[in-house]
Amino acid sequence: MSHLSERPDDAVVGLALPHESAALHVTGHALYTDDLVHRTPHVLHAHPVCSPHPHARVTRVDTSAALTVPGVVRVLTAEDVPGTNDAGVKHDEPLFPDVVMFVGHAVCWVLGDTLEAARVGAAAVEVDYEPLPAIVSLTEAIDAEHFQGGRPVVARGDVEAGLAGATHVFSGVTEMAGQEHFYLETHASLTLVDEGGQVFVQSSTQHPSETQEIVAHVLGLDSHHVTVQCLRMGGGFGGKEMQPHGFAAVAALGAVLTGRPVRLRLSRTHDMTMTGKRHGFHAQWRVGFDDDGRLTALEATLTSDGGWSLDLSEPVLARALCHVDNAYWIPHVLVHGRVARTHKTSQTAFRGFGGPQGMLVVEDILGRCAPLLGIDPVDLRRRNFYVDGQATPYGQVVRHPERLAAAWEQVLASGDVVRRRAEVAAFNAAHAHRKRGLAVTPVKFGISFNFTAFNQAGALVHVYKDGSVLINHGGTEMGQGLHTKMLQVAATTLGVPLAKVRVAPTRTDKVPNTSATAASSSSDLNGGAVKDACEQVLARLREVDAGRGLAWEELVREAYFSRVQLWAAGFYRTEGIHWDSTQMSGHPFKYFAYGVAAAEVEVDGFTGAHRTRRVDIVHDVGDSLSPLVDLGQVEGGFVQGVGWLTMEDLRWDESDGPARGRLTTQSASTYKLPSLGELPDELHVALLEHAHEDGAVYGSKAVGEPPLMLAFAVREALREAVGAFGPEGASVELASPATPEAVFWAAERARGAAPDRVVEGLPGVQPDRPDPAAPALHPRSEQAARAAGEA
Repeated sequence: MSHLSERPDDAVVGLALPHESAALHVTGHALYTDDLVHRTPHVLHAHPVCSPHPHARVTRVDTSAALTVPGVVRVLTAEDVPGTNDAGVKHDEPLFPDVVMFVGHAVCWVLGDTLEAARVGAAAVEVDYEPLPAIVSLTEAIDAEHFQGGRPVVARGDVEAGLAGATHVFSGVTEMAGQEHFYLETHASLTLVDEGGQVFVQSSTQHPSETQEIVAHVLGLDSHHVTVQCLRMGGGFGGKEMQPHGFAAVAALGAVLTGRPVRLRLSRTHDMTMTGKRHGFHAQWRVGFDDDGRLTALEATLTSDGGWSLDLSEPVLARALCHVDNAYWIPHVLVHGRVARTHKTSQTAFRGFGGPQGMLVVEDILGRCAPLLGIDPVDLRRRNFYVDGQATPYGQVVRHPERLAAAWEQVLASGDVVRRRAEVAAFNAAHAHRKRGLAVTPVKFGISFNFTAFNQAGALVHVYKDGSVLINHGGTEMGQGLHTKMLQVAATTLGVPLAKVRVAPTRTDKVPNTSATAASSSSDLNGGAVKDACEQVLARLREVDAGRGLAWEELVREAYFSRVQLWAAGFYRTEGIHWDSTQMSGHPFKYFAYGVAAAEVEVDGFTGAHRTRRVDIVHDVGDSLSPLVDLGQVEGGFVQGVGWLTMEDLRWDESDGPARGRLTTQSASTYKLPSLGELPDELHVALLEHAHEDGAVYGSKAVGEPPLMLAFAVREALREAVGAFGPEGASVELASPATPEAVFWAAERARGAAPDRVVEGLPGVQPDRPDPAAPALHPRSEQAARAAGEA
């Protein structure tokens, strides 16, 4: 067992403790970035002037009328930028554009004594546009070959030979929509400038160091002139990894130019129309199976909707390609990736970071092909699991695949799946207009940043003369419980009660050059750094103690009077990972997190309305640092995944009218989110036991992103319920999200499928589809069919 993962008997880690700010959250005393406005005098408020066009050249901006509005102080335009007029790390996101690229793109910002004055001033700004052709949908971009960024390829073996030798070959298209982050707290920044010209930015950001860097570039300053602090976020989910930088830069620019604090907080409508979402994906694929239903080959092209700029689209796509296998061994693989450029918000990180999109492709394939193979989908998935010694298509050996198998068996047993599936069959036989489905799906998710350099972290630990401890680390708190875990790591390492330790807000002048709080890696990275800093202090204290067994407070006091350093800067870097992004090969992940979910649903055949009756989950978090926090993350991630797959339906106006490119689902009244009503009637969650992860802090594993993909079980259960409306052996095509409307049309197609249209090994004739957005499952190509017949 490694030193990093070794856990003492009296550890504070592993205790089921509430979130460190739980009481503050529920009583309303927790401070967020925008709450600081009321503690800051003479604040100016920023309001955007947004484009009504999805693509247009700005030919004139006249701010004179705005400046006559009472309370308007200044209008910020491109001419005001002293440094670089760009808010992106790829240098493709002008802060003040001369060509707008989506409806809602901010042309300039108005500063006012009140938010209302700024809003009225923004309405008074006159902007002339020259409209340009706009590409709105992903399929439009594919047809026009409108792409951006690199085109990665993951390959292993010989796909054509694998398909030619397969007994059954299918082809099809899988499409999935994006997702709005809908964090409770919208984007917010508050910037002050001190007497020395130092810029202090309070920002709701997952990546303070990058926010610092972008603000400095816009202002033409070195990074040491800018300090960024994040108190906490009211949710992030990846939406605050890259997107806060430009808003913070606008606030900072305003503060520098006016000498007054500037607050920028987006309304919910502005947040939804101006900021990026989860990437929608289009996947075209061919897949082969042998006589036993084992995967032999997969060829696919994955195209993501990147929106108007690259943002994080390239690493999101790379992770999608690295997760298209999910938990399944596929001998021959060839997967192409590309990023479409559309005139919509720049799509960005979202919990799972491309992993869910890649994994959904193979889960959709298995769900659609199982009936055609005449194999129970539960059996089809299980027989294709990785086994010890097998490697992913990009070359990383899959460690501990037996843990996935153990989780699978535990779910089958604890969920009484065999008996309940028989009950589902009996229910379906007795009910013509209501059907049930019960599906089981696995999760295998790689943990680490795609970009190897991001797999590092720092921490600063202070031990004061009275024995109290203050820790600073580079991770940000967005409600996920990172600070809680870091408190437990510090208390465990130092051997002190939890009450002795406090965590300070995340600041770039305490811990520099930090990575984003993302990729589910923050507990691993920052926990390693905190542990390192604590161990440095502890080593000095042990020398002072010299075996005397002094009490903590007495030992610290004696160390101080002996002039022994009582603080330390810790550092951690993830060992054993390497990645060649040009070849898409290597060992990019420290380990894999596993999970299994079984879900039972019921569908109303008249309306497509559906409810989730029961869900059983077993999830692998290693030796949990904080079990109560981890259980909450599993439950929350699962529900967010259900939202993405079954109800959250982003709609842009794709007409040729004046509203083309406008997001039509721009509020909670038009964009449906999962709520208490969408929770399963029964939800049983267990953490996998005996899952110690050697080489990770105190034997734990990441928990933030992997549980989201447990929601595949709900979508696959809906597929089975829909299939029960039609003849046995028919393949069910199900749109994503599987809204009640989509489920209704899928059921209509199932009811209209005649048994003689289902051919063994072939999808048969494609039925008429009233829902044009539903993905199609096409028969194998003539050439592949001929080759398989000859084999």
